[in-house]
Amino acid sequence: MRVACLLAAILVSGPAATQPADLPTPLLARLDALRADCAGFEGGALTLGEDAISRPDLNGDGTADWALDTHAMACSSAASLFCGTGGCSVSFMVGDVLTERLAKGWRLVQFGPFPTLLLQVHGTNCGGTNQNTCIEALVWDEAAQRFNTVAPPQQ
Repeated sequence: MRVACLLAAILVSGPAATQPADLPTPLLARLDALRADCAGFEGGALTLGEDAISRPDLNGDGTADWALDTHAMACSSAASLFCGTGGCSVSFMVGDVLTERLAKGWRLVQFGPFPTLLLQVHGTNCGGTNQNTCIEALVWDEAAQRFNTVAPPQQ
């Protein structure tokens, strides 16, 4: 919660911008790349909304993990820089494992004993078009150190 409150007030526009001290290195690198993409388009400034960075417990171990959601970010010079018809990039980090997905939205729910990530994804993932509803479910596999899903592996 502290990170979300801190980030709600931060304008992330240049290399000297304040960053949360405890954000893991892979997510800092991802944030730097997003900032560079925005700045590279007509000198845009990246802003982070309240939900850009959150701390859900993705694997159910009682420890907060990380989610970096570009849906809650804006580039001042390009309204649709981070999102398209397939959704927005979301980075989930459990321990040292970073998982990237494209989603129109996501929610963490408890399904029996399993924290389960539900992602609204492009309809082509379900054999349709973008007009079709489609949900991907991800469950953390501690032994394999990755999310399990029935969806085809991402390239």
